Amino acid sequence: MSYDTAITVFGKIGNLFQVEYAMAAVNQGLCSIGIRGTDCIVMGVEKNPTTILQETRTIRKVQRLDDATCICYSGLTPDARILTNIAKVECQSYSLNYDDRVPINYIARYIASVQQKYTQKSGARPFGISTLVGGFDSKGQPRLFQTDPSGACTEWKAVALGKHRKTVMENLEKNYQEEYLAEEKCLELACRVLLEVVQSGCKNIELVVLKQKVEGDKKVYEYSMISEEKTMALIEAVDGKK
Repeated sequence: MSYDTAITVFGKIGNLFQVEYAMAAVNQGLCSIGIRGTDCIVMGVEKNPTTILQETRTIRKVQRLDDATCICYSGLTPDARILTNIAKVECQSYSLNYDDRVPINYIARYIASVQQKYTQKSGARPFGISTLVGGFDSKGQPRLFQTDPSGACTEWKAVALGKHRKTVMENLEKNYQEEYLAEEKCLELACRVLLEVVQSGCKNIELVVLKQKVEGDKKVYEYSMISEEKTMALIEAVDGKK
């Protein structure tokens, strides 16, 4: 099979082959989901099984960009590392220049613009990842964005990436109830939809919560990774409701 290696050449029907190949890499990636709750952002990812000699802390599919923003991805891990580092530098640069944290919609669109540039650059290829960027805006409202290799940036209430996207999206559409989504409900929903596609239960599921608290006149953002024990308890609670 031959492949079109010229990233700036359109196909006969107006498509860019290298962008389609990058999307294929995303669609072969492990599942990632994001859920916007009433007062939090929950991200859940499927992990590859690790061996007993591997340092699990070195494998993180969910990362914090700044105090009020986090990111996860599906696709090629090395590409994700590079794009995440670019986003972190932009967050720090914005904070230094404007003495304020970066707006969530700004950094999501910035990531998308970086991805879009690599669909036109000579001697480079598109990033083989889609990202979910979650955080809080200046009004304290949770926001959730998706970016993809083409450079598109869209906002969601709940969304999934990866090879099981269709199945997970169907479950999210069926079970998402915006008015009732406090933190625990978001975590239960994340567990419920991930269990449909993830093997080995809690060992291969990673859950992260980003929430906002008000301490006096200051907003504080709490980023917490859910322990394996709590994940197991959530799975048991979900199983008990079936």
